[in-house]
Amino acid sequence: MSLQILYQDESLVVLNKPEGLLSVPGLGENKFDSVATRIQAQVPDAKIVHRLDCYTSGVMLMAIGLESQRELNRQFRDREVAKEYLAVVNGIVSEVRGVIEIPIRGNPDDRPRQVIDYQLGKEAVTEWTVLGIEDNRTRLLLKPVTGRTHQLRVHCMGMGFPIVGDGLYNPGDDIRADRMMLHAEKIEFSHPVSGQRMSMRADCEF
Repeated sequence: MSLQILYQDESLVVLNKPEGLLSVPGLGENKFDSVATRIQAQVPDAKIVHRLDCYTSGVMLMAIGLESQRELNRQFRDREVAKEYLAVVNGIVSEVRGVIEIPIRGNPDDRPRQVIDYQLGKEAVTEWTVLGIEDNRTRLLLKPVTGRTHQLRVHCMGMGFPIVGDGLYNPGDDIRADRMMLHAEKIEFSHPVSGQRMSMRADCEF
């Protein structure tokens, strides 16, 4: 799997993560290959500031140096980073747009699965817009307001329209699809040194 660099300077690296590549190393030798290890082999001071799920493709940002990492982490924490994803879900979404507000928490007995929990779950908010409908599937533009683990996958499932190819939240569907159809298309943030607002995009392959 190739790793396309979309932008790089002394403070950050923006890349297009392929589907099927981990963002950071997992446990075991067979899970060492990742975005982080590949970039750090070339830029040793590169640091993770956010992650994409292994089977999600698209634009991903890494900091170079501790100061850049702190500033970009702050932007993510303060919700100053805007992200847009494309997803294809099973079923026909009848409304044009909406907002999903479903609290999520981890399931310690079934990691890494997340569950909906209105008592103990953390706030999770996603804005969505229908882009098109074809063959009993709907293409959605998803804008996460919060950044919970598996948020978009759980929210689509919670709407009753699981993401095509998501074998974790739609068991067996990964067998019928070439990949999980979730792609991080766009990210907007402020440069950690200059403060200039930046917008980066990675083309979707599905």
